[in-house]
Amino acid sequence: MSEPEEPPRPRIANWIVSALIGLFGVVVFTLAVRSGRSDSALLFVGLPVLLAAALAMTPARTVHGRAFLFTTVCLLLASVALQEGAVCVILAAPLVYGVVHATTGLIHWWREVNRPYYAVAVLPLLLAGGVEGTTDGLRLDPEQSVQVVRQIALPADQLAARIAAGPRPVPVRSIPLRLLGVPLPKQVTGDGLAVGDRWVFAYHGSSHGPGGHLVAEVDRAEPGRIGFRFVEDTSITHRWVTWQHAELSWRPVDNGQTEVRVTAAYQRGLDPSWYFGPVQDALMHEGAGHLLDMLALA
Repeated sequence: MSEPEEPPRPRIANWIVSALIGLFGVVVFTLAVRSGRSDSALLFVGLPVLLAAALAMTPARTVHGRAFLFTTVCLLLASVALQEGAVCVILAAPLVYGVVHATTGLIHWWREVNRPYYAVAVLPLLLAGGVEGTTDGLRLDPEQSVQVVRQIALPADQLAARIAAGPRPVPVRSIPLRLLGVPLPKQVTGDGLAVGDRWVFAYHGSSHGPGGHLVAEVDRAEPGRIGFRFVEDTSITHRWVTWQHAELSWRPVDNGQTEVRVTAAYQRGLDPSWYFGPVQDALMHEGAGHLLDMLALA
């Protein structure tokens, strides 16, 4: 009867890497506290550093295990460097893991079958996935739209009055938006439903960027329907999405119920389309719902 195989133990290299990760974490934590972000330093610096250091001390038995540990440590350190910008790392993590494990599996298979020249044919196909988005001519379906519909227990005239009062910041109800820490307007000014009226959405600065604002102007006003064009966008979300046009409409249903519909057209700022297209669509649905919340149309 063979003796059970002993689990692998950390090597000197594991200790060195773990110590370097800890040193990196101390430096970033100190900088975060000195810059006045002590409230988020533990969450966005301390926790990822501890996880990365622990993973660096964990030896892996298999090729895929080593690839997983290495990728996870890199993603955690990237989230530490970005801090509140860790939402970008979280959104991209499944794509990064998929590419890493697919590449690792192919390389391992080439070595097993002793056919390294297969890489000449397959590697260009893998690299082709990173070409999309490098230029405007190499983008697939960047124009997207989102639509959210709700039934509100208000007569149409009362609902129109709430919309005319304009949006105001409210606590975030959407779980995905809260968990990802998606930047949302912290101050909103403006009201009215007449052509030329403006709503200004202001964002506070963070590690995502310096803040900025988004200005929406009413460019069409009809009974039960208003359209917006976006005349200025310096917001921190501009790198991910370019707003093109939005429409808010409502119609009476019955028993004092009114159906309200928000539709927004935008250009996706992230590629590849097959991955970030559905991701941004889902987040935009949550964002459109948050707009209705800001209009007190819950």
